[in-house]
Amino acid sequence: MATLPAYRWRLAPEGLATRRQLRAMGLRPGGQDVAAVLARPRRRRGPLVAYLYRIELARPVRPMTAGRTAALAKAMRARRTCPACRRDAGYCIPRSLGVCVTCHDNPSLTS
Repeated sequence: MATLPAYRWRLAPEGLATRRQLRAMGLRPGGQDVAAVLARPRRRRGPLVAYLYRIELARPVRPMTAGRTAALAKAMRARRTCPACRRDAGYCIPRSLGVCVTCHDNPSLTS
C-alpha cells in the first residue's frame, strides 16, 4: 500500500483542493480517492490533517431538487418541534434536553 504525499500548511501544489475549497468552486470530489494530505499546525483547534483532492477529477455539485428541498424542510421542522408541547420552538431542540427550553424549565406546563 502506497502512502499519500503529505504537504505542510499552505504549501500544497496547484491542482489540489480540500472539500471546502471544492465546494466553494461549485465542485465535489465525485468518488475519487484522496490524492494527498495537508498537515495543519498543532496550535490550532480542529483536525490536524485535511485531505486533498484533484480539481481536474472533481465533478459539479448536484443541483437541489424540489423533493430534496421538501425533505430537508420536513427534517428541520421535526428538529424544531417540541415533543412535549408540540409547538415550533423557532430553534433546533437541544438533544441534551429532549424538549424545548420552556418545557424543560417549567415541567408543569406540559402536564
